[in-house]
Amino acid sequence: MTAILCIRDCADAGEKLDYRLKWLFNTSTVGDLYADTQGFFKNSGLDVTVKAGGPERDAIRELELGHADFGVASADQVIRALSKGAKVVVIAQLFQVNPLQWIYRAGKSPLKSPEDLKGKTIGITYGGNDEIIMRTLLAKAKLGESDVKFFSVRQDYTPFYQNKVTLWPVYRNAQAPILEDKLQKGGESLMYFNPADFGVQFVANSVVTSERMIAEHPEIVRKFIKALLSAWEQAVDPVYAPKALQTLEQFDRDTPADIRKKQLMLTREIVKPKPDTIIGRIDIAAWQQTEAIMSEQHQIPARIDISHFLKEP
Repeated sequence: MTAILCIRDCADAGEKLDYRLKWLFNTSTVGDLYADTQGFFKNSGLDVTVKAGGPERDAIRELELGHADFGVASADQVIRALSKGAKVVVIAQLFQVNPLQWIYRAGKSPLKSPEDLKGKTIGITYGGNDEIIMRTLLAKAKLGESDVKFFSVRQDYTPFYQNKVTLWPVYRNAQAPILEDKLQKGGESLMYFNPADFGVQFVANSVVTSERMIAEHPEIVRKFIKALLSAWEQAVDPVYAPKALQTLEQFDRDTPADIRKKQLMLTREIVKPKPDTIIGRIDIAAWQQTEAIMSEQHQIPARIDISHFLKEP
């Protein structure tokens, strides 16, 4: 990726900023939406447009082209871009716990270790971070691709419902409650295979900006991240749950209210897993493990020492 950055002079025009998210508006973006709707950005003197992400959006690419000033990306996206020469830095880590897990039906034998994956049909997104994580789990168990059957997943969960796939990748705080509800209505229940239980720490959603933004507008970066993290702090606080749920209702009308409530509770556990967790803290060791995993899986041509690109303002 060519590192030609076209950053706009955001010191002009009331500091108008564009913030590109990683995914569509849902519970995983509650703090980002809360910062906008509850005035956290405005009260900091910032005019921020929060833009939904999705499969066709790439926040890092938009930073490079000058179409965004801040963005959200997962560690694999960041590390891959840096290995290709992108001039971006990580300024906060929104998810302290990676919500990516695999679901499977509770009626089947419990999966207590990566070795138990042998012979299973496993859903993965080819080219996605779930593929990297699953291959790492298999390597830990000394299993090869011939020991399992990979199934290419899409947004259609029909193969899982029809029992054609044993394990299906989901975000624990987003899709999982929806699938749980559907299966429970059919008399079934789910269990979870969590990579973190087996020592795989792979960083998920984090806030990124360009090196040039940091160098030329450090005060704006500080204002932005302070407002954003303050909003996340409040959005996942049980005291402010009614406001957070009201915010989600504005942007995610298709999800039933009771499901949104479960999703918010699970998002709280991902963003602030312990009472003393500092929201936005960058877990350097987890980033280093993520880079090591990507190097071992030949996802990058060479190590980049990711610690040089982690810069809390």
